[in-house]
Amino acid sequence: MKSLAELQAIRDKARSQVILRENNDNAIRVLVGMATCGIAAGARPVLAAMVEEVSKRGLSNVVVTQTGCIGICQFEPVVEVVTPGQEKVTYVKMTPEKAVRVVNDHLVNGNVVTEYTIGADSK
Repeated sequence: MKSLAELQAIRDKARSQVILRENNDNAIRVLVGMATCGIAAGARPVLAAMVEEVSKRGLSNVVVTQTGCIGICQFEPVVEVVTPGQEKVTYVKMTPEKAVRVVNDHLVNGNVVTEYTIGADSK
């Protein structure tokens, strides 16, 4: 069982990270479609994998969040990456394994994983 001081330290650390992310207008936003269709297609494990990998790598310039229907239900689970000053990238038919690769390749190294994008999938 954790002491009150330990719990307060955990709270303060989490709060400072949230404030840092909320105040960063240059942050990369990762939106995971969590409407009914996305959840049914497996969006929850994708969201969890994204959050875990971003946290594990300590990416303070990345905000992972849920959104409602993105409008392309046949391609669920869908993840959109919005980088300020760049065109939005839409990843489709995501899995937790694909999510980890997107974090490593796209968010860390800046290389879009084109084989997971909507343009590559619809061909």
